[in-house]
Amino acid sequence: MIQIIQLKGKDKHLYRLLAPMVMDPEVIRANNNYPFKTSEEYVWFIAIKDKEVMGFVPVEQKSRKKAVINNYYVKSEGTEREEILSQLLPAIIAEFDSGSWLLNSVTLIQDKETFEKFEFISMDKKWTRYVKMYK
Repeated sequence: MIQIIQLKGKDKHLYRLLAPMVMDPEVIRANNNYPFKTSEEYVWFIAIKDKEVMGFVPVEQKSRKKAVINNYYVKSEGTEREEILSQLLPAIIAEFDSGSWLLNSVTLIQDKETFEKFEFISMDKKWTRYVKMYK
């Protein structure tokens, strides 16, 4: 069973949980060689299964009304990847209720359909590996 936990961007537990993963060259390569960043403005949603981190989605609070999903990571592919994201996204949506927040996402193209299941809509902006979406 997957458990979703939520941590603030500077929480010491966040560093203990994610440091081995976000410093792994394979994970960094999967993130297009871009490092993962955090600050006080971030809230991290982390999927854990049997004490192992399966994926995470950092959400940056840009203002009181705008939050951005960017540079997330999910360890699995295929249906397991979809299952993990399908548990992370409702937790994010619950925290950043679309009635009071504009939630944007720079979504990997491979995850576009999963995001659409949670009512994210594609914007005109599209790159080679990503599509910009909002809820």
